[in-house]
Amino acid sequence: MSASKQSLKTAPWSKNAENQPRRVGVELEIAGFDLDHLTQILAQFFDLRVEHPGRYERKLIGDPAGGWVIELDFDLLKKIGREPRALEFTGQQLEQSAEDLLAWAAEMLVPLEIVSPPLALTRLGQVEDMISHLRDAGAKGTSDSLINAFGMQFNPELPRLDAAFITRCLQAFVCLYDWLFKRANIDMTRRITNYVNPYPKRYAQKITQADYQPDLVQLIDDYLMDNPTRNRALDMLPLFAHLDSERVAKVTQDALIKPRPTFHYRLPDCNIHEVNWGLYLAWNDWVEVERLAEDAERLQACCEAYQDYLNSPFKNMLNNWADITETEWLNPLSR
Repeated sequence: MSASKQSLKTAPWSKNAENQPRRVGVELEIAGFDLDHLTQILAQFFDLRVEHPGRYERKLIGDPAGGWVIELDFDLLKKIGREPRALEFTGQQLEQSAEDLLAWAAEMLVPLEIVSPPLALTRLGQVEDMISHLRDAGAKGTSDSLINAFGMQFNPELPRLDAAFITRCLQAFVCLYDWLFKRANIDMTRRITNYVNPYPKRYAQKITQADYQPDLVQLIDDYLMDNPTRNRALDMLPLFAHLDSERVAKVTQDALIKPRPTFHYRLPDCNIHEVNWGLYLAWNDWVEVERLAEDAERLQACCEAYQDYLNSPFKNMLNNWADITETEWLNPLSR
């Protein structure tokens, strides 16, 4: 069965924090095309028109949800590419040559990134069809090369932005992380980079304690103390910067943090060249996180069991938390 025919699980929350239909942004890192070829494929697939904001960026205009971005995933080169080229002086010619050399090297090592606008959840099937279309056209992903540290990222909107709700979501993610990691079968190239590191053990232990009920300030401070970086499998900095930008800026001034009322789930590889690979694999596992967060009684019991596992060397030695999660803590009705 092709990936586009696989079913996408229904998330437990259909509205965002403004009581509007919930949306999700999707980001894919791929190879196999040059920038303009990929842009033309997507422009034709979605029937959109192309704009050129820079030499290494393209924008697709005309989607009611917003603009699609296709770009070389290299910030320095994108900044250079937004400046006009000049040829009148020898120094500028040398500068142009340096840019061309940088671009030549980047195109061999750096992926092209497709960034969707925030899409209604009902459009995820269309993204799945886009993935199949790109695969048929020759797209390459993570496991196609030893140097392809490519990923797929979700940015789902939250239905509520209060501390109690966000804490439940973080607890559910921590409890299911080992299972998510096992299921994702992360490529070795991405494992040895630090892009998708897990939360430190002491943070996981802290937030899954039964009496952990922080207000928003404490929740953000606790997160920043142990996670002052975007390099986490679930990056909460965009959400916390949206809620309290000054507090986040005191700890990190990373210009790549984009404040928004969403999760930033970065764990999955992007194996777009594999026939049965699709959005559904990571999305359906993510939905299990949301379903656990929604089920207060199951979440509390799971947190207690996780604490017991973390604090028991004997259980650590004889059991695997990912397997325990699979058999005891996932909702049988959802599988």
